[in-house]
Amino acid sequence: MRIRSTRVVLPTGVAPATITIDGERIAAIEPHATRADVDYGDLVILPALVDSHVHVNEPGRTEWEGFATATRAAAAGGIATIVDMPLNSIPPTTTVDALNIKRQHAHGDVDVELWGGVIPGNTSELRPMLDAGARGFKCFLVPSGVDEFPHVDERALREAARELAGTGAPLLVHAELEEHLRAVDSDPNEYSTYLRSRPALAEDAAIELLVRVCRDTGARIHVVHLSSASALAILANARAEGLPISAETTPHYLHFDAESVPRAHTEYKCAPPIRERANREELWRGLRDGILDLVVSDHSPCTPELKRGDFLCAWGGIASLQFVLPIVWTHASARGFTLHDVARWCCAAPAQLARLDGKGAIAIGNYASLTVFAHDEPFVVDTSIIEHRHKLTPYLGTELRGVVKATYVHGVDKLRP
Repeated sequence: MRIRSTRVVLPTGVAPATITIDGERIAAIEPHATRADVDYGDLVILPALVDSHVHVNEPGRTEWEGFATATRAAAAGGIATIVDMPLNSIPPTTTVDALNIKRQHAHGDVDVELWGGVIPGNTSELRPMLDAGARGFKCFLVPSGVDEFPHVDERALREAARELAGTGAPLLVHAELEEHLRAVDSDPNEYSTYLRSRPALAEDAAIELLVRVCRDTGARIHVVHLSSASALAILANARAEGLPISAETTPHYLHFDAESVPRAHTEYKCAPPIRERANREELWRGLRDGILDLVVSDHSPCTPELKRGDFLCAWGGIASLQFVLPIVWTHASARGFTLHDVARWCCAAPAQLARLDGKGAIAIGNYASLTVFAHDEPFVVDTSIIEHRHKLTPYLGTELRGVVKATYVHGVDKLRP
C-alpha cells in the first residue's frame, strides 16, 4: 500500500512524499508524484506518537483504567505505542513474575511496552526483568500514593543505579524529596494551598541528588514529569558535563498555570503540581533549548470518587492520553515551533528513551506506525469523544487545534470503521 501527502514529517524535515507500506514496515519513501492508493492531500503524516509515561492500572485497579480503554484512547490520539508504568496495578511490576502477569493483560489497539519498578529490596530482580523485556525502571523518592509501591531512599537509589550502570536501561525517577514537602495550614479547597505544600525546592533538591548519583555511578537517569523550571539550570549544567541524564515534561505543565486553577477543582491535582504561568513559559524555553527532551502524558487516571474532596486529600493524577498531540501542537505552534519539533518531543525521543528500535520516525525499515493529522482543524474536548475509561479531565471544554484522522499501527489504520 502507498499513502501520500504534501506534508510528511521526516527526520530531515517536512516535505511532500509517498510512503510505501509492505506488511508492518515502511518499504520506501518516494517523491510525492509517485502513484498512491491513499492520497491524504495536505493532511500531515507524522510518525505515530510513543507515550512512554502511561498508568494503565490493570490488573488490580482496572476500574481506574484498563488496557482496552487506554489503548483505544491512545489510537484516537495518534499514539501507536504506550509504555506502562509499574505502579497502581496489583501486583506492581517489581518482579519477573509480576512482569509476566502484567504482560498477559497488556494488549489492545496499540503496542504496549512495560517499565519495571524499583522498590526497597528488589535490586536482585532488575537484571532478570531486563532479560524478560522490561524497557527500564521507575522509582519514587517520595511516597507513591499506593502502599504496594514504596519509595526508595538515597541508599536504595544508588544500589539500583549501580546495578543498571552499563546496561543502557534508564532509571526513571519521580524527583521530589520528602524532607522539602510542607504541611500548609490554609483552605484545602484553594489550589494555592496544595501548591505551597509541594514547592519547587522539593524537585530541585531531588534533581541535584540525581545528578550526583548519575556522576558517581554512570547510570542512565531520566527525570519524569518535571514541573519546576528552576531545575532547568541544574540539568543544563549536568548535560554540559556530559552526564547521561535527561528529563521530560507533560502537556498539563505546558498548558495550565496555577493562577487559573479554579477553587475545589481537584481534576487539576497532580504531583509535582502545576506551577505558575511564568514557570510554564520557562518550561517551553527548556524545550527550545534542548534541556527538556520529550513530552509525554503522565496519564494517571482514577475513579471519579477518588477525585472528590479537597486538593490535599484527592488522588493526584491527570487524564490526558488521548489529547497529547493537539495540546502540544496548539501551544507549540503559537510559540513558533514546528511539526518537526513536536515529532522530536513526542515520537523520536520517547522511543529512544524506551529503547524501541524501529519506532518514532518515518524511515525505511521502521514500523509503519503513522499518524494522519489535520493540524489546523479545531475541536472542543467533550465527554462524547473521550475514550478513556472515565471522562473526568481538566481539559473538558477546552478548544484545541489539530484532529487525528488516522492512526496506523504496523500498517493497519486503527481508526478506520
